[in-house]
Amino acid sequence: MRAELLAVGDELLYGDIVNGNAAWLGGQLADVGVQVATSSVVGDVISDIASAITLALGRADAVVLTGGLGPTQDDLTREGIAQAAGVGLRRDEAEETNLRRRFTEMGRNRAATGSRGVPEMNFRQADLPVGAQALPNGPGTAPGIRMEIGVGVVYAMPGVPYEMKDMFTRSVLPDILRRAGEPAVVVHRVLRTAGMWESAVAEALADEVTRLEPVGNPRIAFLASGGQTRVRITARAADRAAADELIAPVEAAARLALGPGLYGTDEDSLEKVVLELLGARGATLAVAESLTGGLLAGRLTDVPGASAVFRGGIVAYATDVKDSALGVDPKILATDGAVSDATAEAMAAGVRDRLGATYGLATTGVAGPDEQEGKPAGTLHVGLAGPDGSAARSLRLPGDRRRVREIAVVQALDVLRRVLAGLTALDGSRGRPAPGARTDSR
Repeated sequence: MRAELLAVGDELLYGDIVNGNAAWLGGQLADVGVQVATSSVVGDVISDIASAITLALGRADAVVLTGGLGPTQDDLTREGIAQAAGVGLRRDEAEETNLRRRFTEMGRNRAATGSRGVPEMNFRQADLPVGAQALPNGPGTAPGIRMEIGVGVVYAMPGVPYEMKDMFTRSVLPDILRRAGEPAVVVHRVLRTAGMWESAVAEALADEVTRLEPVGNPRIAFLASGGQTRVRITARAADRAAADELIAPVEAAARLALGPGLYGTDEDSLEKVVLELLGARGATLAVAESLTGGLLAGRLTDVPGASAVFRGGIVAYATDVKDSALGVDPKILATDGAVSDATAEAMAAGVRDRLGATYGLATTGVAGPDEQEGKPAGTLHVGLAGPDGSAARSLRLPGDRRRVREIAVVQALDVLRRVLAGLTALDGSRGRPAPGARTDSR
């Protein structure tokens, strides 16, 4: 089955509200094998709503619509659906009765309001396009709508997320599955990478993507966010075992192609993997942060049980604090600068010593928007110190201040992960990466 998502509301067009409903619905539909072809937003104009529905039905089997079912004058989804179907509206007596009951249950009856009980305007929610069926709204008052138009179907749900999710799960999804007539299960396997940009991940898997294209099952998708790239392998089959069998050779090929860039699967997080590697070694970690300003420690302590291996952190944001709190040699700060490999290494060594940890991990750089010490925004230096020596990694990161800091955390954790996993060595005799160690951004 092919579906399109349509959100109604001027507030979405103007940016007052972010359309999180579309993201949630897209994931829910993809999980059951429904192809979401398009997601769009339309304002509170009846003719525009009707046109959008008509266009969507010309391309898809189902239109899943959110918003515009409230009681106010700008809630015009009912009228838009009716116009698209070429019918009028009718007052549904059962829904009118249900509204009266709901208002009484909520204490908004005649006694509570001191006036007419249910405001007349609220009864607009009981108006349905002729030929449409009401969808029950457990948490709210506005019923949803299911309307067949031609060979397609339109589902309209409230824009309030908790009402929409309840209605979709209880009424819309079962009807979509019935109409799709596909008993197949859909299984996803997610491979998680770090230290590889999205283009590098896509290039590594290009041959496998090409091999799968003619069949389309399984499928590979690339999902980049926060400095990491996820590879999602999706298979549809009659049962879970058959889907797993389809995924297995694709996953094996992807693992081989991704190599050391692969750090986990499915619900794994980079910080969780790093903490587990530390625990397996009986090792501990301390962090020193300048550029990331505490974000690195925050990511680590978000993981339950982090206290077993995480000793703590020091935010040494000002240059002089790098000396006073971490013991960075003033000569290094004067010669190499606060934004340098040498300072990052010294910070890592300092926090390791001061907090009594097996490993010290440090970040320094320029988040932006302005340059510092002649270094451009996006400059990152990661320092790592451990029982076998120390190393530094230099990178230039893309994005605004928030994104640079977010990616910096990922890059720092990945430097440590690769050492703990034996993918990169530290050479204590030289205080630099050992031969073969990667210090680029790949």
